[in-house]
Amino acid sequence: MTTKELSRRSAVDVLGGEPDDATLRRFLHGLPGVDAVGLEQRAAGLGTRSIKTTSKAWALDTIIKLIDLTTLEGADTPGKVRSLVAKAKTPDAADPTTPRVAAVCVYGDMVGYAVDALGAVHGDPDDGLISVAAVATAFPSGRSSLAIKLADTAEAVAAGADEIDMVIDRGAFLSGRYGLVFDQIAAVKEACRREDGSYASLKVILETGELNTYDNIKRASWLGILAGGDFIKTSTGKVQPAATLPTTLLMLETVRDWHHGTGEKIGVKPAGAASAHRRTP
Repeated sequence: MTTKELSRRSAVDVLGGEPDDATLRRFLHGLPGVDAVGLEQRAAGLGTRSIKTTSKAWALDTIIKLIDLTTLEGADTPGKVRSLVAKAKTPDAADPTTPRVAAVCVYGDMVGYAVDALGAVHGDPDDGLISVAAVATAFPSGRSSLAIKLADTAEAVAAGADEIDMVIDRGAFLSGRYGLVFDQIAAVKEACRREDGSYASLKVILETGELNTYDNIKRASWLGILAGGDFIKTSTGKVQPAATLPTTLLMLETVRDWHHGTGEKIGVKPAGAASAHRRTP
């Protein structure tokens, strides 16, 4: 059974029916509405907390180990990618105890250069190594045919990408074509399959700054998870507002609820600055 088929079967179990527009609409619009005031108060409360002394040092090291160090510019060159990789390997040349970042994130045509520059340190961040993430699916707009999105993804995976950052079709989502968005995410996940049968991780970018409401962000988060995303990600960094604390908290609460219901852990990645952090529940 393919990952796409497994995603559909899992979604059917949760939804109680096939993940078509009608079933997804009934489920997504049946979710409890977001209390915007309460969400923003909870987020503001997080900003009042402080971490001191050795705990602060531990927290800073942990943040560094969760960073995707990113360059996503039209002017990117192999040399710029090599410089990015050098920074990823040694974030602070003055302090050799500074840990490495989790990943470098580049356009698909730069993946090979990133892999080559990483050399022996290319691998799983859980082993102290550095992954390569690639944006795909007509990033940042997501406006292309499915065939192009799948080819974009497969090419990056074949070049050595460990993670794929896809963007959802926000136009389809906002017009209620939830089945189309689901099917595209599931198909991209299948395109993450490697020759050995393993899969690159899939991060589903919601572009929260274009979704207009917290309720839409919550629905899109659920949709990304139901369709098989390994991470849900706030934004491309090309649209403002990008990641905000209330939006990130809302997405974290969504993956918490998913975990409570299924036992499965899904990651959350706030994004939108020169370097972006990822979080898991």
